[in-house]
Amino acid sequence: MSIKGQAGFTLLEVLLSVTIMAMLVGISMPFYESFVRRNDLALATQTVSALIRRAETYSRSANSDSGWSVEFQSTTATLFLGNNFAGRNTNYDEAVSLPGSVTASGLSEVQFAKLTALPNTTGTVTLSSTLSETRTVTVNAKGMVDY
Repeated sequence: MSIKGQAGFTLLEVLLSVTIMAMLVGISMPFYESFVRRNDLALATQTVSALIRRAETYSRSANSDSGWSVEFQSTTATLFLGNNFAGRNTNYDEAVSLPGSVTASGLSEVQFAKLTALPNTTGTVTLSSTLSETRTVTVNAKGMVDY
């Protein structure tokens, strides 16, 4: 008894398909990694600017009857109640971790005065990614945040 018209793939066809898939994955990985790093940088920029704006809003409304501030470190940003990071009440802290591919530099702390929400300093927070790309978040003398 012989079977006619057998269907299936040869070993050569399977190996060729696997090789083509591996090449496509290998070519697309750098593009995907670059996309992820750029996305991390964009999200970190938006997060830092939102944290600064929240500190300004809380200060303007005298939330908890005090001014609010933001402390920047290389891998974190912390929204806190008061004007002194060392002597703050940690119950009000709102810490945000930056992605591993993003580091912050520039301003170390910005404090907003109660009711007027005017910042004690002006300047920029520079966010750098491992792709050598940077974004800046600027705080001006009126407390406006721009990125």
